[in-house]
Amino acid sequence: MNAAPDALSFDALRYRADFPLLARRINGKPLIYFDNANTAQKPQAVIEAVDTFYREHNANVSRAVHTLGAEATSAYEGARDKLARFVNAPSRDEIVLTSGTTMATNLVAYSFALPRLRPGDEILVTTMEHHANIVPWQLVCERTGATLKAAPITPQGELIVERFIEMLTPRTKLAGVVHVSNVLGTINPVRELAKACHARGIPLLVDGSQAAPHMAIDVQALGCDFYALTGHKLFGPTGTGMLWARREYLAAMPPFFGGGEMIRTVSFDGTTFADPPHRFEAGTPNIAGFAGLGAALDYVESIGRERIAAYEHELLEYATVALKSIPGLRLFGEAKHKAAVLSFLIEGAHAHDLATLLDQEGVAVRSGHHCAHPLMKFYGVPATARASLAFYNTRAEVDAFVAAIARVRKLLG
Repeated sequence: MNAAPDALSFDALRYRADFPLLARRINGKPLIYFDNANTAQKPQAVIEAVDTFYREHNANVSRAVHTLGAEATSAYEGARDKLARFVNAPSRDEIVLTSGTTMATNLVAYSFALPRLRPGDEILVTTMEHHANIVPWQLVCERTGATLKAAPITPQGELIVERFIEMLTPRTKLAGVVHVSNVLGTINPVRELAKACHARGIPLLVDGSQAAPHMAIDVQALGCDFYALTGHKLFGPTGTGMLWARREYLAAMPPFFGGGEMIRTVSFDGTTFADPPHRFEAGTPNIAGFAGLGAALDYVESIGRERIAAYEHELLEYATVALKSIPGLRLFGEAKHKAAVLSFLIEGAHAHDLATLLDQEGVAVRSGHHCAHPLMKFYGVPATARASLAFYNTRAEVDAFVAAIARVRKLLG
């Protein structure tokens, strides 16, 4: 298939030079980093933003009128502004800064779902969800008598949309769906699902951890009610992320954590809380991390998300053809619409053995259940190996990866 014009003009080597860690050698060989769905590498601009914060601006946020306090607050609140633009939120006050998608989902579980759920109610997710979009719902269901349901998928890794819609009943009080599967790369039709949910008065939460690095996100166009993403998968520091939620939901949600900063007044007779989003941001946050996340968002925007998506799609197609040419290799997830994630197994080899031997070749891939036990059960395997690509990866790396697999297959017999 011919590459899109944006893919043809994309110079991955130019951007690769911005990532210091990619120059490493592993076991004497050039690093091929194909574990981007786990965590992405950080460009120099992000590293410098974190370093500069601690060298020049370190102070707490919103608690001091001195210069350093104002600078720290500006960096922290600046990340909120950038995230609002990144997902096209109607208002910056709809962006809650979190440690990542897991915290964001738990916030919705305990502040939104828990007070509303009753025995017999249901929460609907899909079979391809990450544990972060399963376990929080199970915990609140145990406390309320509600039930968690999962919509089925096809062997190709596509959500059976009509079944998802059929499973939206008067008992369904919340639905959750991953935007892009971290195992299969499947891109789910969020807009269609949101429309079906809203027609029935059901809020929809979207786990956008794997979507944010690969495509443009517009929460208004998607029509969902909650959208979560994680900073470290978006080339930013660990311990950063966000929850976007509709203003009316945030206004009605009680705090999840209590402590400093999230209050308006405190006495021993009672406490009144700050308006959203600050009522959900108790304690001292990861200020330096959010300074770095702001730099990561600037960096991604400087390249262009449409250009990134076009290049990664071309690289995914190239890698898919290459992997399918390997005898005995089984590929998991062949949806028509997918991001640059390739989960696979080789006949007779355990995923951990594959990953260990590939590491000896300088290739970093993930192995395991990928925090998706129900999905592994669906495919009848305990684990897979996963190669996940980013815009700094190249065709040459794909070729070296395939050659490394060939050498590994010989070692495995």
